[in-house]
Amino acid sequence: MSAAGEVRRTAVALAVALGFDEEAQGRVALVATEATTNLAKHAKGGEAILRSLSVAEGGGVEVLALDRGPGIADLARCLRDGFSTTGTAGAGLGAIRRQSELFDVISAPGIGTALVARVRGTSKPASPLAAIDLGAVCLPVASEDVCGDGWAVEATPNRTAILVVDGLGHGVLAATAASEAVRVFRQYVGSDPADIVHALHAALRPTRGAAAAVAVIDHSARVLRFAGIGNIAGTVVALGLRQGLVSLNGTVGHSVRKVQTFDYVWPTGARLILHSDGLGTQWDLGRYPGLAVRHPALVAGVLYRDFRRNRDDVTVLAVRDREESAET
Repeated sequence: MSAAGEVRRTAVALAVALGFDEEAQGRVALVATEATTNLAKHAKGGEAILRSLSVAEGGGVEVLALDRGPGIADLARCLRDGFSTTGTAGAGLGAIRRQSELFDVISAPGIGTALVARVRGTSKPASPLAAIDLGAVCLPVASEDVCGDGWAVEATPNRTAILVVDGLGHGVLAATAASEAVRVFRQYVGSDPADIVHALHAALRPTRGAAAAVAVIDHSARVLRFAGIGNIAGTVVALGLRQGLVSLNGTVGHSVRKVQTFDYVWPTGARLILHSDGLGTQWDLGRYPGLAVRHPALVAGVLYRDFRRNRDDVTVLAVRDREESAET
């Protein structure tokens, strides 16, 4: 289980960097080991993605485990300690759930399984993201060590502002453009989306440029405001609704002919999905029974698993109004 050992060591290193005490480090190690061991036992080509959660997300370490294996026919039974399909102690999923502050899993025969677990340290700061839950996957193309995509979220109780940016190309120069976009977004975060994009355009002139999209959700007015330049795709998904968001042609930092903010209804129960062109656009949440109501980390993970294009960096960001956690 060398892969499990590597994931465990990386997860613990993240926990140490976040200041976790030994007890919390141990919980991270157990979650990472069990999740990765399950991938090795039950599926070929599974993937574990580790992420340090920002202070805005409450801090902690996230383990996202994805596979296209046979799926789990009776998920509730598998969550009970002592049940195993491989002759082991059967403590895997149950142990992960007990050691995590947030746990969610979805599985279907013939489609595969996606699991998310988040472990926080001893100090558990209240999350400023009071109005939303979010999930994100942001990874470089296989040939690069740094990601030319980036994203950021800033929120107050009634307003959530979101940026997704894709630096032109990939590698260090693309990552420099994305990093500058995130910096400027945080500086102008209280502005109208079009004004933020104008600020990004001015700041990114010395860089190779980027595609960028800014979404602002007004939770009290139930309105989503959106401005985008280039190939960042945005979609609002709700019951009976799939609304594509308008992004105009151009390259932020180089050639922008027009920037405009478009307003959309933000229905109760809506999900916002933003992604770079490292993800195909042919996805449909209706293909996955129950996925739309799971935690956004699972939505982002499943779309990444099934629709990633291997020739570019990829970012998938999923957001929903905060509600009771859909834990299994």
